[in-house]
Amino acid sequence: MAKQKRASKGTAKKVANRTLVKKTIRKVGAVKATKVAVKKATAEPVPAKRRKQRAAVSHYREEDFEGGLRAYAKYRDLGVAAATDGLAQAHVIRLIGPCDPNEVSKLHYHDAEFQLVYVLNGWVKTYMDGVGEQTMRQGSSWTQPPRIKHLIRDYSDNCELLEVILPAQFRTVEVKG
Repeated sequence: MAKQKRASKGTAKKVANRTLVKKTIRKVGAVKATKVAVKKATAEPVPAKRRKQRAAVSHYREEDFEGGLRAYAKYRDLGVAAATDGLAQAHVIRLIGPCDPNEVSKLHYHDAEFQLVYVLNGWVKTYMDGVGEQTMRQGSSWTQPPRIKHLIRDYSDNCELLEVILPAQFRTVEVKG
């Protein structure tokens, strides 16, 4: 009988040890899984293959303002499209006054991924779907989400804007009615 008790104690001890080992393995596994999940959540995103880029430097020269998308504006290309292999475009837009609302107030959208406009000089009155009319003055900026319908209502004779668009090539679509 003494031998049976020892066997029972030994068996019970082995079972207890196995249970402890299994619990430890589960805990360690859970900790490792948690560490892996945290590591995945905080890891730096793997960038897509980057386009080859170079630095772009542009100094102000009056003769660099040229015609472009709109007849009532002159554009100064800042060299970003060429430097980024078409990833982005940046230019200074000089709106030519006086403003003719019949010419400028045409509802349209750009089929672009990103668009930022910053007022360098003067003011511009814009309209965007869902935002309404805004008067943007020197130092104001706004973004236009992809394909948002918008138009210019009015602008000062000295209005200049900095515009950054991704990608460099995009479609502009006028919206009728």
